[in-house]
Amino acid sequence: MQSASDRHEYPAHWEADVVLRDGGTARIRPITVDDAERLVSFYEQVSDESKYYRFFAPYPRLSAKDVHRFTHHDFVDRVGLAATVGGEFIATVRYDRIGADGTAASAPADEAEVAFLVQDAHQGRGVASALLEHIAAVARERGIRRFAAEVLPANTKMIKVFTDAGYTQKRSFEDGVVHLEFGLEPTERSLAVQRAREQRAEARSVRRLLVPGSVAVIGTGRTPGGVGRSVLGNLREAGFTGDLYAVNKAFPEDLKELDGVPAHRSVREIDGHVDLAVVAVPADHVPEAVAECGEHGVQGLVVLAAGYAESGPDGLQRQRELVRHARAYGMRIIGPNAFGVINTSPRVRLNASLAPQMPRPGRIGLFAQSGAIGVALLSRLHRRGGGVTGITGVSTFVSSGNRADVSGNDVLQYWYDDPDTDVALMYLESIGNPRKFTRLARRTAAAKPLVVVQGAGSAPQGHAVRATRLPRATVSALLRQAGVIRVDTITELVDAGLLLARQPLPRGPRVAILGNSESLGLLTYDACLSEGLRPQPPMDLTTEASAEDFHAALAHALADETCDAVVVTAIPAIGEASPDDAELAQALRSAAAAGPAKPVLVVHVELGGLAEALSAATSTAPRARTATPATAAAGTTMTGATGPGSATAASATPTGTPPAPAAVSGEPAVSGEPAEHSEAPEGAHLIPAYPAAERAVRALAEAVKYAQWRREAAEPGKVPEHEDIDERGAAALIGRLLASGQGLTLGADETCELLGRYGVPVRRATPAPTPDEAARAAGALGYPVALKATAPHLRHRADLGGVRLDLADEEQLRRAYAELTELFGAPQQLRPVVQAMAPRGVDTVVRAVIDPAAGAVLSFGLAGAASQLLGDMAHRLVPVTDRDATSLVRSIRTAPLLFGWRGSTPVDTPALEELLLRVSRLVDDHPEVVAVTLEPVVVAPHGLSVLGASVRLAPPPARDDLGPRTLPVY
Repeated sequence: MQSASDRHEYPAHWEADVVLRDGGTARIRPITVDDAERLVSFYEQVSDESKYYRFFAPYPRLSAKDVHRFTHHDFVDRVGLAATVGGEFIATVRYDRIGADGTAASAPADEAEVAFLVQDAHQGRGVASALLEHIAAVARERGIRRFAAEVLPANTKMIKVFTDAGYTQKRSFEDGVVHLEFGLEPTERSLAVQRAREQRAEARSVRRLLVPGSVAVIGTGRTPGGVGRSVLGNLREAGFTGDLYAVNKAFPEDLKELDGVPAHRSVREIDGHVDLAVVAVPADHVPEAVAECGEHGVQGLVVLAAGYAESGPDGLQRQRELVRHARAYGMRIIGPNAFGVINTSPRVRLNASLAPQMPRPGRIGLFAQSGAIGVALLSRLHRRGGGVTGITGVSTFVSSGNRADVSGNDVLQYWYDDPDTDVALMYLESIGNPRKFTRLARRTAAAKPLVVVQGAGSAPQGHAVRATRLPRATVSALLRQAGVIRVDTITELVDAGLLLARQPLPRGPRVAILGNSESLGLLTYDACLSEGLRPQPPMDLTTEASAEDFHAALAHALADETCDAVVVTAIPAIGEASPDDAELAQALRSAAAAGPAKPVLVVHVELGGLAEALSAATSTAPRARTATPATAAAGTTMTGATGPGSATAASATPTGTPPAPAAVSGEPAVSGEPAEHSEAPEGAHLIPAYPAAERAVRALAEAVKYAQWRREAAEPGKVPEHEDIDERGAAALIGRLLASGQGLTLGADETCELLGRYGVPVRRATPAPTPDEAARAAGALGYPVALKATAPHLRHRADLGGVRLDLADEEQLRRAYAELTELFGAPQQLRPVVQAMAPRGVDTVVRAVIDPAAGAVLSFGLAGAASQLLGDMAHRLVPVTDRDATSLVRSIRTAPLLFGWRGSTPVDTPALEELLLRVSRLVDDHPEVVAVTLEPVVVAPHGLSVLGASVRLAPPPARDDLGPRTLPVY
């Protein structure tokens, strides 16, 4: 169908799927000679007004000459792109290269005239904006730097497309026509516009899946049981507020209803509109179902069927065809091999999943690629609510399965401005686009907490993941830099999520500890120290403490300006004067409500009754008949404080909600029947309770670090301007060097020259293949000198004896030379060099790499065992700001060695931070610099010395984050 052009082969890499403003999808591709009939059909559906705006005159139909001109392109000087839905054109754009006189031209002319035509039915969907991004990227690829466009003044929509794009432009008015000129190089504003549009479009595409007005379950069985029938039952029992349809081509023709739901043999038979289709048929029958849905105008699909990429190469190809097929109709897919989606909002009440019970409504968004993990998380969140209101429940849940289309990035876009979600929890088995995920995570974390567990190191079958060379620890560090709360287990995920959903953020690391158990208080104190918090000595209220004692102690701690959070420890009541569960619950709740906004956590030991009493204190919880000690050990919650920043209470779960899900991972569920609900107090905070001090403190420590990140993110650092940097000279040097090959490691002279242009001087090392040459080099440098072996197995290994320092004269130099050759072999094997001595200090290492998945990363650590053996390195994404550089130096565990540890002289860390900023600028300005290593960098009390350096150049990897918006192809 797609033919070669006049001068160039068909550019398949220009094809892309995009999400439009309303959340639908379209395919953008080059127009070819085979598109003549489509073009004519498209033009016939465009209104006379739109045709007039395009051609400045009445133009009812295209002539044969027009059709030939608009379908024959050389893909260099003449390019046409079309946006298609269902294989038919909905919009077109073309450019023609022009010279200075405005007539047709070829390269090196770098200007082109651009024009659009959008079918009236699709105007307002953002089609022209998406086409502009793509035609601009094509033009840049073909050496075009500017677009010109002539628009009638009445065509305000098209003028707005150009002016809102964010490019630098000129505008003039002559002969009744608006003439626009704009450069095509991305600007800060154009990128901001593009990303804002991306967020709105992708969020709306997910909203179409999570907030449907109607749902059809395709593959609903005629008899109870089976996947389709189960999903239909779950939707009914959840109380879905929209229209439901059961679809199965095997239904008898006279079957009109199934379980009270309208039954149809095909989606085509449904009279009403269908927003979401849950596809529960075997993989072999999915293509037919997708075609029916596309032709009926279904907006999105949840594909539960397995047998795709997780099953091998054939399944992967089947999965790719599924995505192409669905996107061609403007539909997005969750799955295949998905568990389903849930939205607990009372306006929707959607349970289009295999979860038999609807979770409690709440403020936590939950995303899991794995269905099994999704079930476990839903169950834990249900139980950890302890029977309390929806405040601690789930807002939305997405299990993406193979995430062939909709991914965690899309769901983050939705949660970012979702008013029903305060905290986002994600279990990720893989990250398909780390660069984009980091960008979205940073923006989301600035507004609401994002807690992530990353699964096993290797991606499961069915997950297409971009290759990364970064170690897992480095990826975790980069996520933390973006504000992600990175935890290791789903238990920690729930622990941190419930605290962040229920309590205000701590203002600092100072922790007050109080309770009726001295031992439990000391355990909590030790846990705080281990997590880097600053605990106060525990206040022991003794085992005879009354409810009034707990109230007074908590009120005093909350009023204390020297503490930022309070951990209450409690063991079972002993003695007649000890409070019962209800009294203690009321005491803690009232004290927390009256105090300032500080987080309060409870560490309890087998106090199931206390947790229930605390929940019941607000009269918002279903009252369970029984609660076992094991239930309490699983971790429950308490209701409590009011204060600023509290979550808005979600609607209570309706009477008749099914019992809690079955226990998972050895944590029993709360038993009992649903009971009456009353509305939660406005602005109420729930106090989370934990069965172990370590779990409570770990969650608190994550909240402290996140709060610190939020404060720092509110005042981001700056990338300093260095006037002595020679960016153009460095670019010219890189260009000359790369002209000789695709990739190369620079020699010593080229390395010193390139780094020198960025203000990074390297102490030169002179080769010394003989003792005489070593002596001559030392004489030129001036004593004292160092003699080093640079063979690969001895480089940077002073512990092996391959380095001799402080050689004061020629005699010492010759003696050291003889010792090295005697120990390690001939000079040809040692590769000895002579170098001038640098001031003594702390040896460090600075590295920068361009990772194809994550982008440019700057790393820092101490040289030697600290970084090589212990992995004590800190990492930041490039470009690094002044604030990033400061934190980078202080992030390693061995940082005290830089700041005067045990009486040593502090070294010049400002000089070190300056070096980090300059290396960051180098790799950011020149993506051809794919690797830099400075080792060792000796940081002295005054200044520093770079004693070794290596630089590798290569053609830069493609950066899709700077190109036009596209949906990924997995």
